[in-house]
Parts: sequence; C-alpha cells; structure tokens
Amino acid sequence: MIRKGTVAILLVSLAAAVFFAGCGGAPVDEAREEIVIAQGVDATTMDPHMHAETTTTNAITNMYDRLLVRDHDMDLQPQLALSVEPLDDLTWEVKLREGIEFHNGEPFNAETVKFNIERIIDPENQSPQIADLNAVEKVEVIDEYTAHIITYEPYPVMAGRLNLPMVPKDYILENGQEYFAQNPIGTGPYVFVSWTRDESIVFEANEDYWQGAPAIKKITIKPVPESSTRIAELQTGAVDLIVNVPPHQADVIDADPVTKIETVPSGRFIFISLNTQREGIMQDKKVRQALNHAVDIDTIIDTVLEGYGYKSTQPLTPLDFGYDDSIEGYEYNPEKARDLLAEAGYPDGISIELGSPSGRYVMDREVAEAVAGQLAEVGVEAELNVQEWGVYVGKVLEKEAEEAYLIGWGTALFDSDATLYPWFRTGMRFATYSDSQVDEYLDEARTVLDEEEREDLYHQALEIIMEDAPFILLYQQEDLYGLSADLQWEPRPDELIFVYDMEFGA
Repeated sequence: MIRKGTVAILLVSLAAAVFFAGCGGAPVDEAREEIVIAQGVDATTMDPHMHAETTTTNAITNMYDRLLVRDHDMDLQPQLALSVEPLDDLTWEVKLREGIEFHNGEPFNAETVKFNIERIIDPENQSPQIADLNAVEKVEVIDEYTAHIITYEPYPVMAGRLNLPMVPKDYILENGQEYFAQNPIGTGPYVFVSWTRDESIVFEANEDYWQGAPAIKKITIKPVPESSTRIAELQTGAVDLIVNVPPHQADVIDADPVTKIETVPSGRFIFISLNTQREGIMQDKKVRQALNHAVDIDTIIDTVLEGYGYKSTQPLTPLDFGYDDSIEGYEYNPEKARDLLAEAGYPDGISIELGSPSGRYVMDREVAEAVAGQLAEVGVEAELNVQEWGVYVGKVLEKEAEEAYLIGWGTALFDSDATLYPWFRTGMRFATYSDSQVDEYLDEARTVLDEEEREDLYHQALEIIMEDAPFILLYQQEDLYGLSADLQWEPRPDELIFVYDMEFGA
C-alpha cells in the first residue's frame, strides 16, 4: 500500500478553486481586445499529443484544457479533473468536472479521458509522448465522470503526467487524426480559426467557456525567426508579446515607454551533451571532467547573457523534484583541466566537434562560440558546426549529432524522472551514456511512491552521473519576454503562454 509522504498525495486538495479563474471576463478597452504574439518558429501540428516541442505547445495551448494544470508556482491544480487520488499502489481515481463540452458540442466525460490516454500509449499512433504514459496498463470507465487509471507497477509521477490536454474522441474517430491535426477543437477558452503555415495561427474567444468568456477576444500567433525583427515589431505595436529577447536588448525594450521586459527563472537548462558511447576520446572520463573544468560559466552568463542566467550545478534545475542542494558542480579551473587531459594521455591537447543550433535558445550560437574559445585556452580545439534547428534536432533524435552538442532541456513534469531517465538511462531516447548502477537507481525511483526514498535514489544516481560527466554543464535559463507596456501578464517557469491569464490595461 502507499506509504505516508508519498508524492501521490500532493494532489489531494484538488477539489479546490480552479487555477485560471483570475482574469477571464475582466472589462477591457474595446481597442485592446486582440493580441499578437511572436515566437521564433511555427507550430508543427495542431494536435497536442503528436509533438514534443515547447514552441508548438505554446502556439496551440489556448484552445485546450487539461485534466490538471500547474499554477505559477508550478503546483498542480484541478482543471477538467476535480480530483486525482491513488486508491492503491496501481490505481488512480480521476473525478471529472461535469457539464463540459468541446467547441463542437461533444461532451467531455470519462470516455474522453480513456480515449486520450489510450491514444497516446497506442504504438500505432506513434505519439512522441508515449514514454510519458507507458506505465499505464489500461483505463477503466467507472461512470460518466469517473475513470480509473491502472498502471503496470507503482508510478509516482502519474499525477504530473495528467497535465495533459484533452482532445475529442468522437470528432477524431469520425474525421481522422490527420484532419484533426489541421482542424482542431478543444474545451479551452479559445477556438481555432485558421493556420497558415509559417505565417500565422488565429484563435477567437470561446464566449461560452465554462470559466467565463476571455477578456482578450482574438489571438494571432506569428513565427518571426529573427529576434531583431520581433523587437522592431514590438516597438511599432505590430505585436504585443515576444519571446526569447536577447539579453543585450532587454534594457532597450525596458526603456521604451511603449514596451517593457518581464523575466522569470526558467525550468529549462542549457548544457553540452557528450556522447560517451561513440568510439573516441569522449569515452574517457578524465577528458569529460577536463572539459567541465575548462568552461567558465560565470563569465559566459555575465558577458554573453548579460547576467540573465544561473550556473548549473547538476543536470536539473532547482524547480525539479530530486534536485540536490549539496552538489556544488564543477569549478572553473583551467590548470586542472590541462592536468586531467595530460593524465588521459593528451598533454598536447585534443580536437573535438561541437554542434550548436542557431536561434532556438537565447544566444545559443554565441554561447557555443564562447565555450569553444574557452576550450581552446586549455588545448581543446573545438570545430564548431552551427545548424538550422530542424536539421539539428533531427540529428539529436537520431543520435547522429556531433560528439559534443549544445542542447536545452525542460519538462512540464518538474521531476527528475523526466530528465534523468531519458538522458542517462541506458537505451533511452536521448541517452548516449550508460551505467548499470545509475540504471538501477532510476528504474527503482520510477516505482517508489515514498518521496523521501525516491529523492534519495535520485541523489545517489546524481552522484555517479556527476562523477562520470557525460556533459558540460552550463546554466539554467532566465526567460526574457518583451511586452506592450499595457499588457498585464506574469511569465511562467514552464514557458507556457496562457492568454486567458492576460488583460490589457494600465
């Protein structure tokens, strides 16, 4: 049975007030009922279950509600689910809000929940999110508004996985998945209007939304790849909110009377993954440790990022369950880096390939260039290969990237399982590292419901991972947004942009 202190019970007050109730329905100036948002890239689909990109989530999130949703403190709150509670080690009971309809009038109920979860875990559908729910054996409909989720083994992060957008069963079965990906409907505060690829996505307010009509009546989301163009459009009033503001432009935006900057520590961290399974120098732990000692992260944050960032001490952020405050991370020590290279048999230095995207993360190319420059000071010649994001991420997913490549990572789960498992468990999607003891710790942590025991297992795994250094740790992002001066909105650590949470006004 479930022990005291288990993570499952972090939800128990879910029948409380609904998260989004704050801003919807507030009166606004008629002239400011439309918002235009610019981000770097377009969405890849309108289907929330068939992608794994934050940028796509942000583009489409306002038309969908979730079973559970995170508030600004990243605590789980009820939305379509009134409560989620464990009945035993393998069974989670989900009680649903009654009377909710999709935008076409289709009812939301327990059959919907069953369909959504089974849709993701069905291998034939090839959902990139299948690993998030592969602990689920089946979903049982108990009555119209009650479902039981049965897992193969105890799954302590089940509640966090139910931060899951809901899609309509009958509409998809009648029209097909490809049609739905182009013509979506949800239960959320905004209704899909149109999608012109690489140009705009348009939504209009759902005036019958169950939490009240939105204050902002129309959303247009534009992909604008160049940060300078996004800033110019913000300053001229062509857009109202932009993402990924370059740090050196923050003061300019904040000094303009018609614009302002909002910042928040991100749930994403940036690091350089080192492929320890590719034959060559990255298989030598001393080489990998040397690379960590060679990089002056504080200087990169102060200069390239102009102070907007936080040095990483481990491959997690302080927002994640399992983060270990006692870990100090690798110190900048170029002399030690040279000594370790010499001990590894490379007293005259080494050459490596270093991959980087351009424009996916704030100043990503510039950060990679700074890392390459610092590595050169200890005798490491880094050949920098900068690539367009679509090509780059494809190579990462196929494990065909360079032996060292810059990447960012953040999840909606805020739990070590969502980072350590895919990156450091042998054979997992992003793992180019393997250690049998780490595997044992991570596997056990996946099935332990006691929070203290889980945390201890993650700390033991981190101790080994930090020693093995299958990465160059860099920094936790601070996200910078540019806003119209009269837009009231507080950014979130998970990067989601909920327009229902916004209003225009002084």
